[in-house]
Amino acid sequence: MPQRYIKKILDARVYDVAIETPLTEARSLSKRFGNNILLKREDLQPVFSFKIRGAYNRIAQLSEEQKAKGVICASAGNHAQGVALASRNLGIKAVIVMPQTTPEIKVRSVRDHGAKVVLKGDAFDEAAAHAQELIAKHGYTYIPPYDDPDVIAGQGTVAMEIMWQFSKPIHAIFICVGGGGLIAGMAAYIKYLRPEIKVIGVEPEDSNCLQAAMKAGKRVVLDEVGIFADGVAVKQIGKYPWEICKDHVDEVITVSTDEICAAIKDVFEDTRSIAEPAGALGVAGIKKYIEREQIENENLVATLSGANMNFDRLRYISERTEIGEKREAILAVTIPEKPGAFKTFINALHKRSITEFNYRYADATNATIFVGIQIAAGGHGREDLIQDLRETGYSVIDLTESDLAKQHIRHMVGGHAPTITNEKVFQFEFPERPGALLKFLMSLGTRWNISMFHYRNHGAAYSRVLLGAQVEDDEVKDFEKMLDKVGFRYENMTDNEAYQLFLGAGNNKSG
Repeated sequence: MPQRYIKKILDARVYDVAIETPLTEARSLSKRFGNNILLKREDLQPVFSFKIRGAYNRIAQLSEEQKAKGVICASAGNHAQGVALASRNLGIKAVIVMPQTTPEIKVRSVRDHGAKVVLKGDAFDEAAAHAQELIAKHGYTYIPPYDDPDVIAGQGTVAMEIMWQFSKPIHAIFICVGGGGLIAGMAAYIKYLRPEIKVIGVEPEDSNCLQAAMKAGKRVVLDEVGIFADGVAVKQIGKYPWEICKDHVDEVITVSTDEICAAIKDVFEDTRSIAEPAGALGVAGIKKYIEREQIENENLVATLSGANMNFDRLRYISERTEIGEKREAILAVTIPEKPGAFKTFINALHKRSITEFNYRYADATNATIFVGIQIAAGGHGREDLIQDLRETGYSVIDLTESDLAKQHIRHMVGGHAPTITNEKVFQFEFPERPGALLKFLMSLGTRWNISMFHYRNHGAAYSRVLLGAQVEDDEVKDFEKMLDKVGFRYENMTDNEAYQLFLGAGNNKSG
C-alpha cells in the first residue's frame, strides 16, 4: 500500500503555496524528559496548519471543467482555510459551508482568503448535508478534509521533509489523528523509506476513532466524540487512511484534556507559539510515551500541526495545565468549624503551597473545603499528601480526576441549599450560538423550577453547563424525555461526589 503513494507524495503540488516548515529542537522539553524532542512546525504554514498541503494538492489535480465550476467543502476549521487559500491561489471559486456555531475568527479568516462562507446548522453533519445540496444544484467539486488519495499525498510531504531535515536515527514520530489524512500520508512515506521508525498516532481519550478501529480490526463509528480538541473530533477514521494505517501505524496513544492543556503550555515555553489543542497532541503523546517506556537519549519527533485557536480559550487551558502536568492535587477536606482550624490545616501541609482554597459556612460542626495543593511534576507526592492528612485526622476525598469538580464545582463553592428538595443535576453541552439558551428554557417551560445554573465559555463551538432542577423522583423519566427532545448532549450528575459534597441540596445532601 505505501508504494502506490510514494510517487504521489513526491509529485505533490504543495510548494506553490505551502512552505517547507522547520524541524526544531524543543530544548526545555528535551532537558526535562532526557530525550531529544523535535517539533515539526506546521503551525508556521500560511494558514497556521498543515491542511493547506492536502487541500492545494487535491484542487491542483482538478480538470479545467471542474475548476470552472468551483469547489466546496464543509468545515469549521483548518481545512476550510486551506481550501480557501488554495482556491484563491489557483483562481478558483470556493464555497465553504460552516456550522453556525463556528467562532467568528474562523469565519472571518476564511472570508479574508476570498471564499464565500455559508453558515448552516449547529453541527458538522448539517453543514456537510447542505454542502451536498449545493453540489447537486451548482456542480461544485467537493474537497474532502482527509478521505482522498490526493489529500493524503499532500499531507505526506510533511514526512518527506522530516526525512530531508534529520538524517540521524529516529525512534518514533508522534502524529495527531482526526480523520487520518496526515498520519496516513506520513506513515506511507516513513514506512517505505525508513521502516524502523515507529509511527505513533495520538488521539484525545474521547475522540479515539483510529484506536477503536485498530482494536476492532475494522473501521468503527464512535457513538460520540469530545469537543475540546475540535480539530480532531471525528467519529470514524477515513476509508483511504484506514487502508494505510491498519498495517503501518505501530500504535495509538490517547491523552486527556488536562494532558493536552499541559502540552500547549510546553509548546509555548519552547517556541512562544500557542498551539491549538489538536496541534499539541503529538507533544502530549511523547510525554506519555516517555513516562511509560522509560526511554532516554532517543530522537523523538512530534507534529505541531496547527495554531488556530480562539484567544478566549486560553483562560480555560491555563486553569487545566497544572493538573495536566500533575502538579496540582484537588482535594475535598473536612475540617472542624472552629477558630484556628484553617491554621491547623495549613500546618498539616508541611510547607506545601496552596493553589486554591474555597470555603463557605455550612453548619456549626464541620466544614468541607475545596483545596488545590501544589505537588511535584508527574503527580509524585499526591498519595503521600493524602496519607499525611488522613493520619493527622482529616477526612479527605481526592477530586483530582473529577471532571465535574474541575469544570464547575471549583467555581461554584457556596454551600448547600437545605431548603431545596428533589434537586436533580445535569451537565450539558450547549452550542455557542445566539438563542441556544432560550431554546432550552422554552423547552423546559414552567413545570420544573431551575435551582442552580453554571455556564462557562471555553472559546469553543460548545460550552459546558451545569443545571439543577427540582424534579420529583417519579418525574425524572418525563424530565429526561424533555431533554432528549431539546437535543443537547447531557449526563445526570445528581450522584456525583463533588456535587454532593459542596452543593448538594436538601434531601440530596450526602452524609
